[in-house]
Amino acid sequence: MTDPHGLTGAYALHALPDAERAAFARHMADCEPCRQEAAEFAATAARLGLAATVTPGSALRERVLRRVTTVRQVPPVGRPVEWARRAGVRRAGALSRWALAACVAAASALGGTAVWQYERAQDAAERAARAEQRADALTGVLAASDAKSRTVSLPGGASGTLVVSDGRDRAVFLASGMAEAPRDKVYQLWFSDGGTMRSAGLMDPGRTEQAVLLRGLVDGAAGVGITVEPAGGSEQPTSEPIALMEMPA
Repeated sequence: MTDPHGLTGAYALHALPDAERAAFARHMADCEPCRQEAAEFAATAARLGLAATVTPGSALRERVLRRVTTVRQVPPVGRPVEWARRAGVRRAGALSRWALAACVAAASALGGTAVWQYERAQDAAERAARAEQRADALTGVLAASDAKSRTVSLPGGASGTLVVSDGRDRAVFLASGMAEAPRDKVYQLWFSDGGTMRSAGLMDPGRTEQAVLLRGLVDGAAGVGITVEPAGGSEQPTSEPIALMEMPA
């Protein structure tokens, strides 16, 4: 690795071979500019990762079908073009009636689809707004001028970086190479407060690379732990931590 300063983007995108990644992680522990740049790249990747396909609720279709019957079709405007009075007029008239019927059917279907899409768009917009708020908070921590970080080794060759902003009193955990959580289990993050554990949110069980904005304020916590919990999380840890990280100094 001849120029480690040029590998921050590849590191954030997990595009380095294992040997180079480990070497760069060691370099980054002593290089504040590289830590900052890698954190900013990771924030951008995390922001893009928050964009997810939204599945409409099961009750949405029933609501749409009920509303379709109340959607009033717009009456035709103007007079239809008169066909020339010649042989074939009857056939042309019959064809135009079939075309008109098809148009009306299509308009009705589009009307129902429009209502469905409108309600789905509203739901998606609300979820997108919440995701945008989380992304802004996450990016704010990683890009904060007072951000401090600590990188540790995790089981299975994974690594984790804890980034804390004292000014914002928030923390972000960046995971790299973590094994997927066991079936019906989830990784849960905890603030360590003088021997007690306070839930800091859940990680995505199906992703090995992720950035997580810890839930709640740091509020003087001494460190952060990770446990394996039943799906949905627990109020208190039910297993021994697989990792305990001190807050970066």
